Amino acid sequence: MTSRQRPRVGDAPVTRALILGFAIAASALLIGGPLAVIFAEAFKPGVAAYLANLGQPDTLHAIGLTVATALLAVPINTAFGIAAAWSIAKFEFPGKSLLTALIELPFSVSPIVAGVAYLFVYGAQGWFGPWLQEHGIKVMFAYPAIVLASLFVTAPFVAREILPLMQAQGSQEEEAALTLGASGFRTLWSVTLPNVRWALLYGVMLTNARVMGEFGAVSVVSGNIRGVTNTLPLQIELLYQDYNSAGAFAAATVLAGIALLTIAAKIVVEKMDPDAARG
Repeated sequence: MTSRQRPRVGDAPVTRALILGFAIAASALLIGGPLAVIFAEAFKPGVAAYLANLGQPDTLHAIGLTVATALLAVPINTAFGIAAAWSIAKFEFPGKSLLTALIELPFSVSPIVAGVAYLFVYGAQGWFGPWLQEHGIKVMFAYPAIVLASLFVTAPFVAREILPLMQAQGSQEEEAALTLGASGFRTLWSVTLPNVRWALLYGVMLTNARVMGEFGAVSVVSGNIRGVTNTLPLQIELLYQDYNSAGAFAAATVLAGIALLTIAAKIVVEKMDPDAARG
């Protein structure tokens, strides 16, 4: 006598319809609606006004500073993510669990807390502040602090994407390459990275999107100086506080567009390599 199989959640047509309806309604209300409002309000005064708002000197400077931050932070964290994931997946060493926990730490720490921590380290009253001032090195309330804060909040993204794939693939191919005389770097470049290339690409895209959209940590360490240390998210807040809603929504479309492009790229990556989605 076979035991009676219990129905899965959603097997009943009514239950399935309710779950799908709730998911679609919540997505439309919480995600689709706000995105639609951003673009509708940005273009409401007309295309010419939209372009004029984007062309304001402070907004252009904010866009340029944001891009400059991404151009430095994304490659650094890509290299860090590859090195960290490769070390954890392929080697056994003391402190391996600690390294794994440190990679996860930025997901648990508030970005504002991270910004305050940098102030205590590099600020005028911080550990290295007096030495930096003596040597004329400005870190806080300048471009270096923005990069440091962005590096902290985006440190896990590349490692988190490629680590599961590296662990699942094992080390047989790398060992074979080493047996044939390949160097460690050649093995990494020719064997390891091609196996995780799509997950790596998606991790880089996530890192870039987060760098450009980071607000909390950057707002603490940048000083929020208009036209000097304002990244695009900070500029959007200032425009809104100045009651320039059209300018704020116009600037916000840039970040929203980056988010949408990241989602579209994710879909393309998952179609090209389904393992990247599972990773």
